[in-house]
Amino acid sequence: MAKKQDITFNKNEDTNKLLVADMNRKLEEVSLGGGKKRIENHHAKGKMTARERIDYLLDRDSNRIEIGAFAGDGMYLEHGGCPSGGVVGVIGYVSGKQCIVVANDATVKAGAWFPITGKKNLRLQEISMENRLPIIYLVDSAGVYLPMQDEIFPDKENFGRIFRNNAIMSSMGITQIAAVMGSCVAGGAYLPIMSDESLIVDKTGSIFLAGSYLVKAAIGEDIDNETLGGATTHCEISGVTDYKCADDKACLDKIRNIMDKIGDYDQAGFNRVKSSAPAADEKDIFGILPETRDKPYQMKEIIKRLVDNSEFEEYKEEYGKSIVCCYARIDGWSVGIVANQREVVKSKKGEMQFGGVIYSDSADKAARFIMNCNQKKIPLVFLQDVSGFMVGSRSEHGGIIKDGAKMVNAMSNSVVPKFTVIIGNSYGAGNYAMCGKAYDPRLIVAWPTAQLAVMSGASAAKTLLQIEVASLKSKGEEITKEKEDELYNTIKNRYDAQISPYYSAARLWTDAIINPLDTRKWISMGIEAANHAPIEKAYNVGVIQT
Repeated sequence: MAKKQDITFNKNEDTNKLLVADMNRKLEEVSLGGGKKRIENHHAKGKMTARERIDYLLDRDSNRIEIGAFAGDGMYLEHGGCPSGGVVGVIGYVSGKQCIVVANDATVKAGAWFPITGKKNLRLQEISMENRLPIIYLVDSAGVYLPMQDEIFPDKENFGRIFRNNAIMSSMGITQIAAVMGSCVAGGAYLPIMSDESLIVDKTGSIFLAGSYLVKAAIGEDIDNETLGGATTHCEISGVTDYKCADDKACLDKIRNIMDKIGDYDQAGFNRVKSSAPAADEKDIFGILPETRDKPYQMKEIIKRLVDNSEFEEYKEEYGKSIVCCYARIDGWSVGIVANQREVVKSKKGEMQFGGVIYSDSADKAARFIMNCNQKKIPLVFLQDVSGFMVGSRSEHGGIIKDGAKMVNAMSNSVVPKFTVIIGNSYGAGNYAMCGKAYDPRLIVAWPTAQLAVMSGASAAKTLLQIEVASLKSKGEEITKEKEDELYNTIKNRYDAQISPYYSAARLWTDAIINPLDTRKWISMGIEAANHAPIEKAYNVGVIQT
């Protein structure tokens, strides 16, 4: 490992700390939602913002993690943007109970639903269902964003799926509490009554299938919104809501009182002991990670700064060295870690291997280790910095496809919870084998150094350039070296923008971009959440070629 006084360590540290600082700046911008002016207008109505409501509701000084803070980043700019997807979602604690809180941000287009809003809400419900976590909805939404209704209304992963999930979650015994703290209109009006208990704030909360203007247009009835669907109407006449609250704080206090009475849950039984901090300085991570993605480093040094006492038991240490498999503890929780090795290592045959590539022996080792963790009921943590599987005649003749399939099979069928941290590269089939989003990790997060794509920007640009040049030449165009360089840079810049961790987070391919120093908290809270859901399925990998 590079020492703190080494110039390389210092350069790495400066680069990575700047990436975290840039991430924090972006988070500050996102936290403003629709902007300071709209926040002021919101306050003028006597209402708290979505983030203020969450801050007030959650237990003071307790841990929390935010899901999808960068959802919608850089998207829908022609419509004014949609910071955080117009909804704030966190995993935190209310009256000592771990739960999910989902709050519409009415400073963003009055809380209207964009396509990414629906996707984010479904992701939060998915986390609730996987982990049997109580979920609290703080509703303040104008409903579907009509200019994009065709992308949010009818499909399986669209708005209507929310209410299907409400029903499924209720049948699973998952507590759902809905507080109507602003508008709750059209199809969204079903959410409160499909929850276990519903609250409404007097004078600011309203629920109706159609507002007063639409009622007038449809049936000619003159009625104001408060009489049509305000707190008095629904608490005293319709019976749609269960509690009438004077203001936002009274509503949130009521939720805390309800949560305080909830009984305990059955546990999955994951092993936990008293937590210990890593013995190695966690902040060294910034100096260990290279300033560019094409340089090697020692993954074991990263692991030492993530696990309790910096201690781990490595599985098959001398075999399949491009993947590290080890048992360890994170915040007291027992975990099995599968991590890509980016150090240059020497194989038993003597040739040099550049890390980040999965070889046959590494895939075979990882598959067996994953099976062991399922046998022992140990949650899995994947640390991704992977360029893909090894290619070439030697690998193909050695059965790399067969061994890769074995690893994918063992990982896909895991019944223990999986958690994925994308540290660096996450390319191609390597993303899949190392438990990318398509493979149902309970949580998947990226460090600011992450890159997600089919291949690196340089490799993709070279491939696409060859295709483009061949196409232009076939049309009779002469391609000079200057023209070729211009084409290459144009293609690479476009591709590089798509491999950014922010591009991925905007589309919810990851749940968050996090400070590396928060990794232990995310994994610990994730396992605690998973411990709410007993494992009910036997581990079975089906057919595997050997």
